[in-house]
Amino acid sequence: QVQLVESGGGLVQPGGSLRLSCVASGIMFRIYTMGWYRQAPGKERELVAHITSGCSTYYADSVQGRFTISRDNAKNTVYLQMNSLKPDDTAVYYCNTQLGNWGKGTLVTVSS
Repeated sequence: QVQLVESGGGLVQPGGSLRLSCVASGIMFRIYTMGWYRQAPGKERELVAHITSGCSTYYADSVQGRFTISRDNAKNTVYLQMNSLKPDDTAVYYCNTQLGNWGKGTLVTVSS
């Protein structure tokens, strides 16, 4: 069975940074596109970024230039480096695989 475990969320002030991690198990990690999604209260889940097996990346316009997705196949881990955080970034962030697997999420709260 596939398991995705996110970590790194927490409370941060506007302008601050956080680095999210997602560790995958039960999957041949290196061959799959991985994504980060987020969902804020009252809003639909939205794609934040994804990274392919060849390390091509995509970012939502709302995070372009501030967030960086990366992966370490040796560690079965995908990361989301979040800089210049804004209150609108507050959400539960979820890790996702190309196969449709989801983690349970990690909460990011951006507030002063």
